[in-house]
Amino acid sequence: MVEKHVFQAEIQQLLNIVIHSLYTDKEIFIRELVSNGADALEKLRFVQTAGNTVFQSEIPLKIEVSTDEKENLITITDTGVGMTHSELVENLGTIAHSGSKAFLQKLTADKKPDVSLIGQFGVGFYSAFMVASKVSVDSRSYLAEEKGWRWTSDGAGGYEIEEASDVARGTKITLVLKEECKEFTEGWRVEEIIKKYSNFVAFPIELNGTLVNTKQGIWSRSKNEIKEEEYDEFYSYIGHDKEKPLMRLHFNADAPLAIQSLLYVPGRNLEVMGMARSESDVNLYCRRVLIEPKAKTLFPEWLRFLKGAVDSEDLPLNISRESMQDSTLMQKLNKVITTRFIKFLDDQSEKQPETYTKFYKEYSRFLKEGVVIDYTHRESLGKLLRYDSSVLAKEVQTSLADYIKRMPSEQKDIYYLLTPSRATAETSPYYEVFAARKYEVLFLSDPWDEFVMEHLRVFDGKTLTAAEKADLSVENPDKVESELSPEEAKELGAWLKESLGGKVNEVRVSERLVGSPVVVIDKDKMLTSSMRQMLKRMKPEGGDEPEINHDLEINRRHSVMVRLNVIRKTNAPLALKVSEQLLDNAKVAAGVMEDPRSMLARLNDLLAEVLK
Repeated sequence: MVEKHVFQAEIQQLLNIVIHSLYTDKEIFIRELVSNGADALEKLRFVQTAGNTVFQSEIPLKIEVSTDEKENLITITDTGVGMTHSELVENLGTIAHSGSKAFLQKLTADKKPDVSLIGQFGVGFYSAFMVASKVSVDSRSYLAEEKGWRWTSDGAGGYEIEEASDVARGTKITLVLKEECKEFTEGWRVEEIIKKYSNFVAFPIELNGTLVNTKQGIWSRSKNEIKEEEYDEFYSYIGHDKEKPLMRLHFNADAPLAIQSLLYVPGRNLEVMGMARSESDVNLYCRRVLIEPKAKTLFPEWLRFLKGAVDSEDLPLNISRESMQDSTLMQKLNKVITTRFIKFLDDQSEKQPETYTKFYKEYSRFLKEGVVIDYTHRESLGKLLRYDSSVLAKEVQTSLADYIKRMPSEQKDIYYLLTPSRATAETSPYYEVFAARKYEVLFLSDPWDEFVMEHLRVFDGKTLTAAEKADLSVENPDKVESELSPEEAKELGAWLKESLGGKVNEVRVSERLVGSPVVVIDKDKMLTSSMRQMLKRMKPEGGDEPEINHDLEINRRHSVMVRLNVIRKTNAPLALKVSEQLLDNAKVAAGVMEDPRSMLARLNDLLAEVLK
């Protein structure tokens, strides 16, 4: 006896949207129906584990897909829990779950419905009607006392249910494909789709009698069960890289989200090698079913070098790109796994320092980018930074945390100096006061580092301060045979200010110099010399020159300044040339010399005068 049923109004509305949708990526119906089959198998495995009696327990757990080009059919069969008569009515004829109603509301609210959302709300079965003119479902519950049933519909208004004999345990879904969807009867096309979305499903998937999903989603297995060669083989497969990875992180979490993840750091950074900008190569799964390949919102941009897989049961089976960006769930997932990966790197730096050193050499720019753009993780990223230090040997770098451990009690700030090389740093006039006071200075050679320090600002309660901006003086400087008195130095400073005119803002006596006669300091201590250089490079062609913003500090103990104070009274033209040369020398030392041609001409004049 055939029972005729009318679809609940909401289901009919949903089907009308699905059937007449303009959405073109219809292949997702295979993913959805295979996923439903995998869920049914998982439920049966749970029933068996609980020791319950299962009808036809000898049938293996698997999914079978068959295609028939002649009859224009595709059939997807699982040997899972199956459905009873009432379950067929509830699951396929009514809004059985609140998520289904939410899905419907989402579709009807959009002017251009995106049916790719269909898996998001647990109603993936209805995706079959995107491609089929008729759908038949043969199902037999695992309960021994139940019968087999056949559910059929063309999606036009209702469905029929009748008793079916010789139905094996599980569910078989047969789709009579629309003429324009004949591609889904071609074996190669269906295999391509299964491998794309369902390659790591935990149960065997056979297509026309041949096993398709031959790869394992090893992220869901215990780490103790996986051999090194399995990890490497999986990396080679998912990362498309023949070389071994530099690092890997395999972790599971239950709270605040259920996560299974396997992440790899490639052995080489292709961006550094001049290749194109990297793109995220971590795939996002839900119960081993692909949600999004190369998921861009899964990690912050600065972690785009990672490869691997993240699987979360808390995610819906599909989320459109737009909704992923706005999804609170995705934001939470992003934060959890990013925090975990940063902790992993921190642990590696302690447990595997040599490996971490290799990692930092390849990927430090990504970490620095993170400090600049990622406020959420800025402080924890600061722990991962490494720099040369004035108190350590060459090639040995320090963390900010270790720097703090070595700080004397009276030192309040972490000091750094950006120079092209260590040798340049050690001869810089800005370093002299630190050497005299035996304060450690970090030597930064990467132009990015200044932006990193400006954004980080504070680490573990200590302010990060550029050496040029440090308000320090030399304590108890060594006496020299001849030096200017404070009054003489003040008079010389006034003369220099008048002689140099608009080339400097102020001239004052320095308390920080030891071996250099002069140094230039940013007037407001807002910009370092390298920042000023960068601003100059950013100046539009033909634009105004940047405002001169330098103060000049003089060393009253230096012999050049002592001699200059004498000749300014006896040979004013020579003294002016020396003053201008001293200013240019200071600019060269600061790295802000804009045009050396006038300086070179003056230097030649001075040499000629000396050699008279």
